Amino acid sequence: MLVEALLALAAAGGGAIVQAAGTDAWNGVRSGIARVLGRGEEAREQTELERLDRTRAVLDAATEGEFERVQAAQAAVWQNRLEMLLEALPEVQQQQAAAELQAVIERVSAVDKESVHNDFSGSTFEKSAVQGSGTQHNTFN
Repeated sequence: MLVEALLALAAAGGGAIVQAAGTDAWNGVRSGIARVLGRGEEAREQTELERLDRTRAVLDAATEGEFERVQAAQAAVWQNRLEMLLEALPEVQQQQAAAELQAVIERVSAVDKESVHNDFSGSTFEKSAVQGSGTQHNTFN
């Protein structure tokens, strides 16, 4: 049985995967999770990359009305995969995998902190500029 901290880490990992899908963080998260689950075996890592790509495709195909349910289901799938991995590893490898997983999760958090989202509705702009750094999403309606 995994300790609560590792269970929470696996849950955060599942959440990070679905959160990163479709964002600038995806490639880093995708490769990081594949490395964690592959444990140095190239064939296993490739299999995980394919699974991650299927997850992204499922999320991309979800309609607006079903997106939250699909997102929660995919997060649960990945949480379960991460829990199974952590539970199967000897303690030293378990701690190493946990540290690697934590680094992937932090990568998603760092991208989220860099992101800026602006919505402009019913506004008129002349000779305007939006300035900032990091990822910016501007919607002009």
